[in-house]
Amino acid sequence: MTTRNRTRPVGALSLFCLAFGATLTLMPSVPAAGLHPAWSELAWRFPIDQWGIGKTFRCRAKDCGHDAELYVRAKIGFCNCTTGVADDEDLERVADFDLFGDRPAALAPGRVIKVRQMTGRARVYSIAAAGAEQRKILTIALNRKCDAVVATVIAGSGDPVDFETAALEFLGSELIARWLGSTPGS
Repeated sequence: MTTRNRTRPVGALSLFCLAFGATLTLMPSVPAAGLHPAWSELAWRFPIDQWGIGKTFRCRAKDCGHDAELYVRAKIGFCNCTTGVADDEDLERVADFDLFGDRPAALAPGRVIKVRQMTGRARVYSIAAAGAEQRKILTIALNRKCDAVVATVIAGSGDPVDFETAALEFLGSELIARWLGSTPGS
């Protein structure tokens, strides 16, 4: 894996990167025995918008039990600076539903999550993808002050909730911390 656009963090992004200093805590799901999730980077397949480009990662069935993709974006200055991603309404406001389809419908209540020093929520939704039947996605939003990291998990044939632990661990990894600290606006 290579990291592109290595530059120094600036402004709010610098403050955001300070959040990556403690350890991963809450893990609501347990990975299948004998699996060791390994995420490999793919090209970002969406057009550039106000949030720039993000990162896409894939975990193959041999490593995760089923194929899954994880889409991650930094949204600097987009969170409620006082409360962060405090409830399901906040999660839906920062989510990237528009990238994956329309008509999101929550399938269960959201859960509080914590990765390093960032807190947020995770929730499973059903979403209508263009020209396809409804599918489930796992939406994760973490924040540190006014800044957010938004991640979406799409599972091939599995349930995206089965990938929550692997996704949270990966979001807490040094690779993601370096990317957030070295790529302003994307």
